[in-house]
Amino acid sequence: MPRRPIDITVPDLSGKRAVVTGASDGIGLGLATRLAAAGADVLLPVRNPGKGEAALAAIRRSAPHAKVSLRTLDLSSLASVAALGQTLLEEGRPVHILINNAGVMTPPDRQATADGFELQFGTNHLGHVALVAHLLPLLRAGQARVTSQVSIAADRGAINWDDLNWDRSYDGMRAYSQSKIAFGLFGLELDRRSQAGGWGITSNLSHPGVAPTNLLAARPEMGRARATMGARLIRLLSGYGVLAGTVHTAQLPALYAATSPDARRGAFYGPRGFRHLGGPPGEQDLYSRLRGAEEARRIWQVSQELTKVGFPGPR
Repeated sequence: MPRRPIDITVPDLSGKRAVVTGASDGIGLGLATRLAAAGADVLLPVRNPGKGEAALAAIRRSAPHAKVSLRTLDLSSLASVAALGQTLLEEGRPVHILINNAGVMTPPDRQATADGFELQFGTNHLGHVALVAHLLPLLRAGQARVTSQVSIAADRGAINWDDLNWDRSYDGMRAYSQSKIAFGLFGLELDRRSQAGGWGITSNLSHPGVAPTNLLAARPEMGRARATMGARLIRLLSGYGVLAGTVHTAQLPALYAATSPDARRGAFYGPRGFRHLGGPPGEQDLYSRLRGAEEARRIWQVSQELTKVGFPGPR
C-alpha cells in the first residue's frame, strides 16, 4: 500500500546562513538540501572530504542554484571544533540557523574521542556543546535558532553521573541514551540562559523517530562489521510503511523546528504517528528525563568544565 506523501512548507530563507552538522548523508543531507532549496547559504562541516564533495554534488543536483560550501569538522575532537569556530569567526558572517544533527550510535565496544571521552558522549553531546560555545558570537549576531537533534532513546536510561565516560562498565545503548538526554537538557538550558541573558538566541529540540538511516549501518571504524539486526528490521518496516518512518519523514521534525515561524522556543518536535516513531512532524511533550531544571543546570556546568569552553554568566 503506497504511503500518503508527508511534507512541510519551508519559508523563504534568502539571506540566512545555516550550519548543519552531519550533513554528508542521511537526515543531515536532506536537511541541508531543503535549507539550500529555500534560499539559505548552507555550510556543511564534515569529517570526510570525499563524502562532503558528494553531498555538495547531490544538493546542487536537487537545487541547481544552491549556495553551499564545506568546512572541516570532527566533533570527536575538541581541537577540530575550536578550529572550525575560529574559521567562522574570522569569516565574520552571522549564523541564523544551527541544526546540531550529527551523531554516532552504539559501538559494540567502548571507544574514546581524541580527548579521551566515551565516543557517544564526546561526539553527540560534548562536541556540539563546544561548537555552540565557539559560535556563540555569530549565533547572537544572527539572532539564531538552534535546533538540537535528540532521539527516542532519550525517553529511557539516565545520566550516569558516577561514571559519565563509562570507564567502569560500558553499555552501548545506555551510553547512547545518556548522550541524548544530556544533549536535550543542554539545548533546553541554552534557551533558558539566552532568555535570562538577553542573547537573542532561541533553542529547541527535535527527534527523527525511527527510520532507516546510517546510524545503525555497518561501521567498521566503530567495530561494527555489518548492519545491526535493528537496522535491518527498521529498513523492512519502513519499506512496508509500518510504524517506522522514512529518511524523508525523519528529517521533517528538525526542519520544522529550525525554520517554521510557528515553532516555539524550548519546545520538542517529533513525528506525530504511533509512539512518535513516524508520521508528520508536530510538537510533543518533553520526555520525563528532559524536564529536570536542576539536572540541566548540572549538565550545563559539567559540560563547560569537560570541554574547557565558557558561556556568559547571568546578568
